[in-house]
Amino acid sequence: MTLWLASGLRTPFAKIDTTLSGLDAIQLSVPVVQAMCRKLKNDQPDLVVWGTVAPSLRWSNIAREIVLDAGIGAEIPSFSVVMACATSMVGVFSAAAHLQKGDASLALVGGVESMSRVQLGLSQKLSDWLRKFFQAKSLPQRAEMFSHLPLRDVRLHIPSITNRTTGKSMGEGCEDMAKTWHIARKSQDELALRSHHDSIAGQRDGFFDDLIIPVAGMTQDNVPRADTSLEKLAKLTPVFDRTSGQGTLSAGNSSPLTDGASSIWLATDEGLGRLSSDTPRVKLLDWEMAAVDMERDGLLMAPAWAVPRMLARNNLRYDSIALWEIHEAFAAQVLCHVAAFEDQAFLRNRVGVTADLGRFPWDRYNPHGGSVAIGHPFGATGSRILSQAVKELAAMPSGSLAVVSICTDGGLGATTLLQVA
Repeated sequence: MTLWLASGLRTPFAKIDTTLSGLDAIQLSVPVVQAMCRKLKNDQPDLVVWGTVAPSLRWSNIAREIVLDAGIGAEIPSFSVVMACATSMVGVFSAAAHLQKGDASLALVGGVESMSRVQLGLSQKLSDWLRKFFQAKSLPQRAEMFSHLPLRDVRLHIPSITNRTTGKSMGEGCEDMAKTWHIARKSQDELALRSHHDSIAGQRDGFFDDLIIPVAGMTQDNVPRADTSLEKLAKLTPVFDRTSGQGTLSAGNSSPLTDGASSIWLATDEGLGRLSSDTPRVKLLDWEMAAVDMERDGLLMAPAWAVPRMLARNNLRYDSIALWEIHEAFAAQVLCHVAAFEDQAFLRNRVGVTADLGRFPWDRYNPHGGSVAIGHPFGATGSRILSQAVKELAAMPSGSLAVVSICTDGGLGATTLLQVA
């Protein structure tokens, strides 16, 4: 069975606490889903898969809530996924199982993050106390409970972006990786500058116009900086290692906290016929997920295993790939991955790939910018990158290949292999 990815729509991506800050995750997603369904020929998708990373106490299955609020059909099965930054890419993998089984021919997949509207909670001990307080059957019992409430438990639980196992943020973990792989600050700033310049060029040339819908008065991403330079980037202080004097990750070469929602179509041959004929589409040939030991291998290094294994399985080299779309959680993380890609001893001894995959073709990398410049709403990044890659690849000659790669918190990573028909 042939599986197809067809490019989807997204909101503009906005820095946290700016233009989209008044919208929660559902409110950001609904206009995207509605706009996607307007592209169908008097039809609706067979399945909706959606994801978000920051939890909310107001819902458990955000996909279902979005379908109902969007009014696209209460009978459409819908479920939610989460795998940190690869959430909506993993949503594609999940939907693929249903299409391959024959349960559906057209799936709407996407993700969202409203980093401006992250819900705070009570500490677990205070939550436990309150539950027992409301279970008490008399006022004297409740009064007695107040004398047993330690003041230290009366506090809020504030979600953080630190890893539960390591206690480190993704930036701190990436600092460790940069030191291990000897990634220089200048190289990181150069990659960040390229990301901003390429995304600004894409805005100027209209590349994003048919990928973005207006939301809250926004028509384009507000993260890319046309006025940045190597000199300006070099002046920014390290933010994840302030004490050793060896820190290299700054706000300028790291992806910012971002609000936004995005989507993509996954279809069989039959489902593809239900989309408008001008929707860019490519074949989904293969995919790979990997997991590594975070302490030994690096928090965000799993794609250094996933990508070479996928390529070797398909008898491909790096220069076989016409388009590389790699998620830029940090410029340093991309540079670490590429250093690993080109290290024959690492590939042979750690990844188990003995084939010579060659040198990485930097001239084919993220032609319209990446997450450092465009932004990174965790749950939305996967479908944003996939849709962008589909549009870019579909304009290339028949048979051209693309690799899309995403690292995630928790020592996980995912990658896909795409091809123009």
